[in-house]
Amino acid sequence: MDSMHVFGGVVAAFLFGFVILYSSRGRENTKASEKSGSKKTLKSSGNGVCRSNFAGNTDVIIVGAGVAGSALAYALAKDGWRVHIIERDLTEPDRIVGELLHAGGCIKLAELGLEDCLDGTDSQIVFSFAAVHKDGKRTAISYPSNASGRGFYNGRFIQKLREKAASLPNVKLEQGTVTSLVEENGTIKGVLYKTKAGQELAASASLTIVCDGCFSNLRRNLCNPKIEVPSYFVGLVLENYNLPYANRAYFILKDTIVIAYPISSNEIRCLVDVPGSKQPPIANGEMASYLKTVVAPQMPPELHNAFICAIEKGNIRTMPNRIMSASPSPTPGAFMIGDSLNMRHAVTGGGMTVGLSDVVLLRDLLRPLNDLSDGAAICKYLESFYILRKPTAFAINTLASTLHTVFSSSDQDPSRKEMKEAFFNYLSLGGVFSDGLMALLSGLNPAPLSLVFHCFAMLAYAVGRLLLPFPTPKRMFIAAKLILVGSGIIFPILKAEGIRATFFPATMPAYYRTPPVQSTDDRETGK
Repeated sequence: MDSMHVFGGVVAAFLFGFVILYSSRGRENTKASEKSGSKKTLKSSGNGVCRSNFAGNTDVIIVGAGVAGSALAYALAKDGWRVHIIERDLTEPDRIVGELLHAGGCIKLAELGLEDCLDGTDSQIVFSFAAVHKDGKRTAISYPSNASGRGFYNGRFIQKLREKAASLPNVKLEQGTVTSLVEENGTIKGVLYKTKAGQELAASASLTIVCDGCFSNLRRNLCNPKIEVPSYFVGLVLENYNLPYANRAYFILKDTIVIAYPISSNEIRCLVDVPGSKQPPIANGEMASYLKTVVAPQMPPELHNAFICAIEKGNIRTMPNRIMSASPSPTPGAFMIGDSLNMRHAVTGGGMTVGLSDVVLLRDLLRPLNDLSDGAAICKYLESFYILRKPTAFAINTLASTLHTVFSSSDQDPSRKEMKEAFFNYLSLGGVFSDGLMALLSGLNPAPLSLVFHCFAMLAYAVGRLLLPFPTPKRMFIAAKLILVGSGIIFPILKAEGIRATFFPATMPAYYRTPPVQSTDDRETGK
């Protein structure tokens, strides 16, 4: 019966795509910290502990104090757990990604009681996106229901999260490098780490949570990672621009994909996607030449001069876009969240939204418990986490991969060129079409069937554009190839995310996991 429902939804999506194409023919396609002088380092006492009144044994060790780690530390400590965070570097991070928090992520931040961490960072509200395509085509895509996201400097935001977590008396925040997990009889009992002074220490806890980011050195102990690097981002900061609309980010979807969004009151982060495993070198000027000759002509007029000035200023930085499906190996006493567990292409900026959603889910799963010492029982119970996180992770991961695959492909293939045009025109339809995709992309409506519906509706729309009003043999051939290419993009992504766990979670035994029976002793909480 479930299979029939999915099949029926796909058929309905195809029919719906043809209807909206026919009804919309002839429609127009076009329709927006205060800077600190130096980086801050969190102060710590002589032993590296930011709070001197941390007492008792540790319930949870968190490896990594990025967005997910710091937010999780605060959430668990508020629920009364004694938390020890070990972070490799407590100075303010300086990254070129992790600076756009979508509307769904802002809601999760508020659920955790951390929305004030955006204050005092000169963060900027983002209400909408300008999608810019070839020949000057552009359309405005807003978050549905008057929702909004935020753009900010990643380092400023993380420092605020760390300070908020370290302000709780049952949180110990320490600078150190975790070198390995400590295993005893198949159960993780803690970690070995080196302090800032080089001293080698051991820390023990009932539960060790690894969230040390995309370059995690502990990941291989807890999963079988298969990492792809389909492209690199080249990052610039634009200044002295004159935008026609305030509080608007950009998706520039031409021969090169560029995303841009405000990160302060007078700066825009610009990320240029360079496909492939190799990139032009920065040191010898090849990258600057590439940006000026290939990318600059594709920039919208309001950003062009600022883009050229940023190149000439010379602060060009790069980072790999890494993709990794969640493939955990459940291990008693240990757990993973954030980019350590799952990564998607950063083209849609959805990483922090997924991470914060995972934090809220894990906090809620641990709330009924008052003891974490039975590693095997806790491990079995938390297997439900990987099923329950699927809707949000699937929607954001799939959209990111689909968008990048479609718009990074060559126009030499007529079917791929037609797919790009159809994707952009579908967004330009507005209403439930763009609202539906934005609700999925931003984490506001993480419904897997809704995403499948929109994917096949877009595919049907693309086929309809070719076949209406008069199908010719050439157009029919391109349409058939378009269906094959589109299916070849969508189905591997669906398979990688896990079709059964995503669409039929009730068939997974882990879906029914309940909290293990424990004593009724109350845990002191901070709630």
